[in-house]
Amino acid sequence: MSFHPLQHVLSMAMALLLLIIFSCQTMVFAENEPLFACNTDKDPSLKNYSFCNPSLDVKTRVNDLVKRLTLEEKIGNLVNNASSIDRLGIPGYKWWSEALHGVSNVGPATHFSSLVPGATSFPQVILTAASFNKTLFKAIGKVVSTEARAMYNVGLAGLTYWSPNVNIFRDPRWGRGQETPGEDPVLASKYVANYVRGLQERDDGDKDRLKVAAACKHYTAYDVDNWEGIDRYHFDAKVTKQDMGDTYQPPFKSCVLDGNVASVMCSYNEVNGKPTCGDPDLLKRVIRGEWKLNGYISSDCDSLDTMFNSQHWAKTPEQVAADALNAGLDLNCGNWLRDYTMGAVQGGLVEESVVDKAVSNNFATLMRLGFFDGDPSKQMYGNLGPKDVCTPTHQELARDTARQGIVLLKNVFRPLPLSPTAIKSLALIGPNANATTTMIGNYAGVPCKYTTPLQGLSDSVVTLYHAGCSDTKCANAQLNEAREVASAADAVVLVMGTDQSIEAESRDRTSISLPGQQNRLISEVASVSKGPVILVIMSGGGMDIQFAKENPKITSILWVGFPGEAGGAALADVVFGRYNPGGRLPMTWYPQFFAETVNMTNMNMRPNLTTGHPGYTYRFYKGTTVYPFGYGLSYSMFAQWVVRAPKSVKLSLDEDQVCRYPECEAVEASDNNCRNSGFEVVIGVKNVGNMAGSYSVLLYSYPRWIRNVPQTDLLDFEKVFLAPQQVTMVTFHVDGCRHLSVVDEDGNRKIALGEHHLQIGDVTHYLYLET
Repeated sequence: MSFHPLQHVLSMAMALLLLIIFSCQTMVFAENEPLFACNTDKDPSLKNYSFCNPSLDVKTRVNDLVKRLTLEEKIGNLVNNASSIDRLGIPGYKWWSEALHGVSNVGPATHFSSLVPGATSFPQVILTAASFNKTLFKAIGKVVSTEARAMYNVGLAGLTYWSPNVNIFRDPRWGRGQETPGEDPVLASKYVANYVRGLQERDDGDKDRLKVAAACKHYTAYDVDNWEGIDRYHFDAKVTKQDMGDTYQPPFKSCVLDGNVASVMCSYNEVNGKPTCGDPDLLKRVIRGEWKLNGYISSDCDSLDTMFNSQHWAKTPEQVAADALNAGLDLNCGNWLRDYTMGAVQGGLVEESVVDKAVSNNFATLMRLGFFDGDPSKQMYGNLGPKDVCTPTHQELARDTARQGIVLLKNVFRPLPLSPTAIKSLALIGPNANATTTMIGNYAGVPCKYTTPLQGLSDSVVTLYHAGCSDTKCANAQLNEAREVASAADAVVLVMGTDQSIEAESRDRTSISLPGQQNRLISEVASVSKGPVILVIMSGGGMDIQFAKENPKITSILWVGFPGEAGGAALADVVFGRYNPGGRLPMTWYPQFFAETVNMTNMNMRPNLTTGHPGYTYRFYKGTTVYPFGYGLSYSMFAQWVVRAPKSVKLSLDEDQVCRYPECEAVEASDNNCRNSGFEVVIGVKNVGNMAGSYSVLLYSYPRWIRNVPQTDLLDFEKVFLAPQQVTMVTFHVDGCRHLSVVDEDGNRKIALGEHHLQIGDVTHYLYLET
């Protein structure tokens, strides 16, 4: 039988088409099938295993599972790409997913497809933190976990998310500062506790179960990525006990104790000569012993490889594996434990019982997530799917988060808000004026959609656009063209700043001025403008824009961070007065001189007069600033006053504590000393302006003198929304020991006796701590 060549080509094409269709159907089918263990519908014999019985407690189920495993099977579940155990109906599981500010496809366990093409991309964390809104932090977590569960149900995501980043934004040059809640340990602690609870807590209130599992990273004292040839893989952070106790550790402690997080991730760097992932003091004693973590401890990716090849911690790979496991590590992102744990056990470097503990912590987390409960569609959240991702409500929350975080830094003679009816034309200039991916920062996924600054502003008024520079590095500004556009408009908005090519993971800055010729472009445009000039800074870290602050032609300045998928819409809402800005800076903005003189690897928070080190953050820094921590203006005016607060607080001391004030200036902050030390501070707040708006009430303490204590400390904060002339009361619950104690040079908490100052805006309240 013979075929015409054309028939042969057509038959081959048809076969290929059928193959493609079959492959696509198989792919879609796979996407619709989430991974889970204990599929008793498929294999009824699994019902005989206790680890598949959801009615039993987690510990009983984990013990039943682990005792059935060979050592090789246990080791296969100490790594992020965990091995399947087919004989027990357990599929392989990928632990690495990310959800820093929305479901991300950075981790290999999560991806997008035609079924779910994107997820809600919230502003980068640094801008969210600027809202100082604890309920917002939790609300975002709830949305992200809902979208994560929806994607899991169709096979596109995992259940374990290695977020958030709770490191302190110590130095303005750090490329990953954008991922953090800022420089203050209280703000960071409040953010992480609420975001983690939003991610993890189930709607039925079952505290033994998890919606998704979060992880707080990078533990600890991690904030140098790659600066002047010094990278995170080789950096040994020299940290004092005092700095560790009152700055670097509190966000992680709050994450575990207040957020009940399911995981802590150790970092690449060494701390005081020891790799964090191999330090039993940091892992076993603190996280497990003091804080009682209910979950697993993970390494950062390839941290054990870093311990061996970069930090030369041990002579053999097996010793590194043993040291990490003996220190308390449970899960290795990478293959080090898969490759070298067997040899470590056989060589007597680590007991199999240590492996049992580690793998038990991992399995317990998956059991709390329902992974071993059979078909997810029959469980809580089983009805979630693509329809629950990128919903209008979720996208509106992303827009509102950006609005709440945007900080008004300057508004001389109140040119903002602009009136879209009075402004006939608007010039929009700058390398970030039509930004898309820049707005979502790093560790982002694929957003539902973008609304760029150009799109947002042009929806309200005729807009003339010119980039002014080819990119944010702005090597050659197009000055003539930009001046021409600016001079023809009634008002000018300049959207400048950075992007991931300038500040990012593995990319620390050496300068904190605007890149390239951006300063010149701003000044030239301002000089020819005939109306208001609004400078918008889109960045993760602070900038030295003193020149713009002092330039009378630049009438307004806004900082918008990396504002997420709806950043352009949020910016337009603020510029045109549909929203009254109320954000406050979560980090200090330093002058360029700081970057030129301070060694970024100096981890000492406190200033040193001998060396000339000025210290870091508003709590310790002694020097000039461009804008201080907590700074932010509004279109309205607010008044605040103390309604009620005690003038003295009496501490209950141990019976054997004989030291009394004034002979004793401070006492140990023990549990016994902290009895009955709580009190309330009630603050009245009034919007005395003509425009509704939000206001963040920040309660500070000026501690009594103990050597090297902070200049001032943020104790707590609350966000209020007020109509014109509306009055409200804000109540702070202050614990005299927890909030008014300080850390001494030995790392111990002390309560200073005598007079303390509480500060709310320009109002000071004095109280005495006595015994």
